[in-house]
Amino acid sequence: MENQELDHKNQSLVAISALTAKGDITGLKASLAKGLDAGLTISEIKEELVQLYAYCGFPRSLNAVNAFMAVLDDRKGKGITDEEGRDASRVADGNKYEAGKKNLQTLTGIEETGPKKGANGFAPLIDTFLKEHLFADIFNRDILTFQERELITISTLATLSGVEPQLQAHIGMGMNTGLTEQQLKRAFLLIGTTIGKIEADSALEVLAKVVEARNQNNK
Repeated sequence: MENQELDHKNQSLVAISALTAKGDITGLKASLAKGLDAGLTISEIKEELVQLYAYCGFPRSLNAVNAFMAVLDDRKGKGITDEEGRDASRVADGNKYEAGKKNLQTLTGIEETGPKKGANGFAPLIDTFLKEHLFADIFNRDILTFQERELITISTLATLSGVEPQLQAHIGMGMNTGLTEQQLKRAFLLIGTTIGKIEADSALEVLAKVVEARNQNNK
């Protein structure tokens, strides 16, 4: 996404993520159809909905998958043929923890050294699950790019309440993948019209903090 705006496909990724996190099935069905019309493949949308379980839970993710099945059935009944898309490439066998650690370091731009700190040190199992499953099993699937996955994650976290630290972290990761301040503002404004002004304003405040901190670090 070299331009300063989000194209229609990426706007659809934002809306689908936000509506899944909110649990608005009626709005989600409309956004899923709009995403297909914008050029998202069935595989890309399925990949998005599967990733979302890690951020908004299995119930929301499963409800979204069922909604997508209904949308596809409806479109098929109307004679609409949607592009299936490709399968993910096979990931080479190896140490999943190290693979996830490498992916996370790429996203954060920070090399992880020394003993575990914070929640990862207190509950090492959550660190293992994050590295081996989320950032290895899921993020290694190449149907979506790191940038698209971060846009999906940011949109989900912006919709949820009480997750500002995680939203702040992922905004930073998203910007490390090339997402711009203007693109993220556009995503949050879209969440404002799709979900609500409160969620959008809160996300914009977090974005402003991240941008200020990055500007200070670059001085």
